[in-house]
Amino acid sequence: MTVDLHHEVTGHGTPVVLSGSLGSDLRMWDPQVATLVAAGFQVIRYDHRGHGSSPAPEGPYTLAELATDLLALLDRLGLRRVSLAGLSLGGMVGMWLAENEPDRLDRLVLCCTSAALGPASMWRERAETARTQGMAALADAAVDRWVTPAFKTEHPDRAAWLRDMVAGHPAEGYASCCTAIEKMSIVDSLATITTPTLVIAAADDPATPPDHARRIADAIPGARLEIVPNAAHLGNVEQPAAFTGLIIDHLRPDRGGTGTTTRRQVLGDEHVDRAEAATTAFTRPFQEYVTEGAWGSVWSRPGLDRRTRSAVTLAALTALRAHEELPMHVRAARRHGLTEAEIAEILLHTAVYTGAPAANAAFTIAQHTLAEE
Repeated sequence: MTVDLHHEVTGHGTPVVLSGSLGSDLRMWDPQVATLVAAGFQVIRYDHRGHGSSPAPEGPYTLAELATDLLALLDRLGLRRVSLAGLSLGGMVGMWLAENEPDRLDRLVLCCTSAALGPASMWRERAETARTQGMAALADAAVDRWVTPAFKTEHPDRAAWLRDMVAGHPAEGYASCCTAIEKMSIVDSLATITTPTLVIAAADDPATPPDHARRIADAIPGARLEIVPNAAHLGNVEQPAAFTGLIIDHLRPDRGGTGTTTRRQVLGDEHVDRAEAATTAFTRPFQEYVTEGAWGSVWSRPGLDRRTRSAVTLAALTALRAHEELPMHVRAARRHGLTEAEIAEILLHTAVYTGAPAANAAFTIAQHTLAEE
């Protein structure tokens, strides 16, 4: 029986699932969410069974059960195919899905994980400790694996937050997931994985050292390996910029496809359909340049949210007196949540630096467009 996983869905766009480590809850992905959303992804993060706010049925659990819990969640959300970034236990879930349900995955990122993590006695001892002494007895050691000593010294509040995260888990749920790792059988099927895969290791990870990542990358056809320095097991927390950047680069390698998606999200299907229908052999190279360069690169970058990019675009088009471009970007600004009053304020501010005639024309065009909307 699957369980109804606690989860959060943030943003709109290309769906990516974030699957976490043993002993963590979905908050471990806090450093990634905003950047992924700004880059045009819909982020689905969740708690494994026995973790966080998800149910903790009687164990022990299997890796297949953890993975089918996630499939059931995706079905409830109406998501047939997703990309997945999994760290540690989350990466093991990702490998199981890639081996057993490849049609459900577009792309896969495996972070600080292993396909065979022993010895078995270690997992039995951890499970026994959780059941007999409680999760607090495991919390300090977990944090020592998760982050480097330097991080603990420089960020004691973050280290305390991680410790509390471990200590707050149901002991039986944690112990049952220990058994899932102890008993998992995914190493012999890695060569069957066809999902485009990026493997990320943390250079200072004592739990799943880079050799574990290298074995995975060597076994999966076409997989790429990246090693991030100055990070331990929860590398996404310790080096968030490096991990998030690698994840984004892997999840959107096709700038043409990404550009088309972003262009439709910003300007709307009706506009893009008209532009594509009007494309000729003469204009096609320019259309491809705009789709890949403007929409697939700059508009899809995580550095600014789309609301801000809309504001900047309105100011630039006003200054350039690009009257034919203004209506579609006024509509895009409204789509990104800018109010009519904010659009007027942007045009007024632009008038200070570009002159009244340019802004006057923009006000006329914007007012007419907004009235039509």
